[in-house]
Amino acid sequence: MFEIFNEEDRGQVGIGTLIVFIAMVLVAAIAAGVLVNTAGFLQATAEDAGQQSVNKVTNRVEVLNTHGTVGGSEDIANITMTVRLAAGSDAVDMNETSIKYLSETEVTTLTNSTAAETFPTATTFNLTEVTDDDQSFGVLNSMNDRYEVKINSSAIESGTGGLSTGETVNLEITSRTGGTTQVILTMPQQLAGKSQGEPVEL
Repeated sequence: MFEIFNEEDRGQVGIGTLIVFIAMVLVAAIAAGVLVNTAGFLQATAEDAGQQSVNKVTNRVEVLNTHGTVGGSEDIANITMTVRLAAGSDAVDMNETSIKYLSETEVTTLTNSTAAETFPTATTFNLTEVTDDDQSFGVLNSMNDRYEVKINSSAIESGTGGLSTGETVNLEITSRTGGTTQVILTMPQQLAGKSQGEPVEL
């Protein structure tokens, strides 16, 4: 039989070895804790980013129809849109919604600054209730809710009576959570025979 151990083969024993072993265990535990915390933070961040992305896609409005109002100089003085919730959207508060207005000569951002019906200006739009199941003014929280959004193009288009025939305006309706609806409107090619205040389809 061969000798497996001899006097020169000895294990390390003593308090020094124990201290080194404990230190290695502590370092491993700390590293594991850092990894777990980092993984949890990354998971929470990913969930938040995913929810925000979903909100930007789903939480928005749908424009059902649009029309303009003829001004005194045969321009389109006002634009009116009827809006409702888009399919699958959560509630959208029109009081916290903005509209980016971009025409051939003007660009501005419009907000609804009050919770009551007011006349639209060069920086605000007007809300008019059509139907609202729970009477929460300005909040679209049901597919049955309808609101009219009126924009004063004559006030925005400085020095003119509004949008001229054939002009195009781009409207981006953005909810508080970032959901955006884009509407591109082209003014009628001619308004002959139309009187001031008369509505025309856009």
